[in-house]
Amino acid sequence: MIWNQPSENMKLRITKSFRDKLNEQVEYIAKDKPGAARKFKAEIISRIKYIPEMPFANRRSIYFDTDYIRDMVIKGYLIVYRIDIENQTIDVFGFTKYQDDPFGK
Repeated sequence: MIWNQPSENMKLRITKSFRDKLNEQVEYIAKDKPGAARKFKAEIISRIKYIPEMPFANRRSIYFDTDYIRDMVIKGYLIVYRIDIENQTIDVFGFTKYQDDPFGK
């Protein structure tokens, strides 16, 4: 059970690792379909921007044993983020194909 609740002013932070992995996938898609690549990236960014409004709306991560790390699934990709109630931040740090293990376990 989650005792502390987030405020509406949580700061969204995107890690360099996430940006690099997203850009790598966008470049791969763009080789065949540049328009689809731009649309894909725009949708990912758009959906991420809404996380602070309801950070616990997405499912609890299948890779971590805590309520404060969540998985968002978009078009077969998994976006993993950490909610830090104390510091009022959300860190988006994981990006992988849904069926892959992003942490090599």
